[in-house]
Amino acid sequence: MKRATCLLFLVLFSTLQAQNDLPQDYFQNPLNVPIVLAGTFGELRSNHFHSGLDIKTQQREGLEVKASAAGYISRINIQHYGYGKALYVQHANGYTTVYGHLQKLAPKLKEYLRKQQYQKESYEIELFPEPGELKVEQGELIAYSGNTGGSGGPHLHFEIRDGSQRPMNAQMFGLDVADSREPLIEGLFAYPLGEDAHVNNSQARQKLRLIPQNDGTYTTSEVEACGEIGFGISTVDQQDGAYNHNGVYRIEANLNGDQVFEVDFQKFSFSETRHLNQLIDYEYYAKNKSRVQKLFKEDSNPLSIFGNLEAEGKLNIKDSLDYQYVIKVIDFKGNEKLVRIPIKGQISDKIKKREIKETDYLASASNGLSAKGNTMDVYIPGGSLYEDAYLDINFSEDLVEVHRDEIPLHKNFTIGFDVSEYPAEEREQLFIARLSDYGRPIYSTTYKKGNRFTTGTRTFGKYFISKDTIAPKVNPVNFYNGQWISGNETLKVKISDDLSGIEAYRATVNGKFILMEYEYKNNTLTHYFSDNVITDTENNLKVIVTDNVGNTTTYTAKFFRK
Repeated sequence: MKRATCLLFLVLFSTLQAQNDLPQDYFQNPLNVPIVLAGTFGELRSNHFHSGLDIKTQQREGLEVKASAAGYISRINIQHYGYGKALYVQHANGYTTVYGHLQKLAPKLKEYLRKQQYQKESYEIELFPEPGELKVEQGELIAYSGNTGGSGGPHLHFEIRDGSQRPMNAQMFGLDVADSREPLIEGLFAYPLGEDAHVNNSQARQKLRLIPQNDGTYTTSEVEACGEIGFGISTVDQQDGAYNHNGVYRIEANLNGDQVFEVDFQKFSFSETRHLNQLIDYEYYAKNKSRVQKLFKEDSNPLSIFGNLEAEGKLNIKDSLDYQYVIKVIDFKGNEKLVRIPIKGQISDKIKKREIKETDYLASASNGLSAKGNTMDVYIPGGSLYEDAYLDINFSEDLVEVHRDEIPLHKNFTIGFDVSEYPAEEREQLFIARLSDYGRPIYSTTYKKGNRFTTGTRTFGKYFISKDTIAPKVNPVNFYNGQWISGNETLKVKISDDLSGIEAYRATVNGKFILMEYEYKNNTLTHYFSDNVITDTENNLKVIVTDNVGNTTTYTAKFFRK
């Protein structure tokens, strides 16, 4: 017990020491409202860890975003997806702060951006101003909060990155988030890992019933097991003032008082973030949309977020011995939730064996796999899979089914189609599609070379050749043809495509390029008259929209302004 106490002290001391080495008063809250979080650092997301803090903006856009510390704008990145409109500020101490999903930039930055966008004639743009070219002071207005890019609602995505551009937990720099609430435990699972291991007479994953105790902790019924086993937990955290289910800060596990596992979310690199799919039970997530975090390390998992890994978190349970396994889930403010699991080592002669479905296709994690049908082929390169797996691959006349989306992929695999049976003039409108769970084709980026179409993807499923013959739709939103719109601040049109999706658009007035911002969440293109590029009274608008197979719609209209 003394050893466990010493270990816990050392862990807490080292964490506090690491935080004390970081500047605590250098960065300030980038908003003028208290920090309430919609998302925490390291939170488990689809195929990645969340790299910052999602700060709530009171369900509205347009809050002033201030530079968290003095520095200069080192990068401006404007995308339809991802962070949307994003600013990067380089600071003298080597750190970088990132501000994402912005509505618009502050005037001097907006002017700089607009000039570059008009020169390139593109809304999407990435700029790297010279050091010191766009200096900012701490607390200076640099932007307004918004909902651009892949944002599910108005908020500010805020990051602090180290000198190697690795995201770090911004709370470690002294940014205060009110949090008096303990983490929530939503599910607990046991995993037989060894070849002969079993849990409760089974070699399959076992869900354990959580039994709440009067002291706020949980326990479970006694687990009977033998051999190498591990555990997994579904857990979230909530801060004060928010109902969001956010990510936790640290998880520790002890066996008979000795720490055997630790994971904490202080820092990671973007190059490793996809390995999240090895940290979670991906198959369970694919079927149940709930992320169960494994409390053991897979052999091929290189994540840097692991701490003390005695036997990599895997437990060797021996017959006739009793064990006490304790999981501690901790948030950044130190609020914690404990789960105690009594384990009885007992060999069973009534084991329900693990089902392993052998197929004709055994894919090697190191060497990959090739498979071929009459007009279709599949190539899975080495390094795509995290571990060897039998795959269901079925070729039919017009479709190839490559397993199911229950095994994670780290790299793209390739699906190829011979399209020589299609007339050459028809191939322009063809593309490779994945069949959704709802039976709808989903466009997969298609590369065309003669009679061969290929696509690279990291999602298993059903793929086939689909055809899109319908051009995109373009409709005015806040004007009509021939209208006087002198009072309008914007010019808006809605664009949509029913199948392959929007690939490109371009707008001109009186033959001159005008910038239109694309918001894919509501299919809207918006031009701001404050750009001052439309100066005539009579104006002829032309909007050309093209989908991913080349179908094009040209919309024209006339409007008047004074």
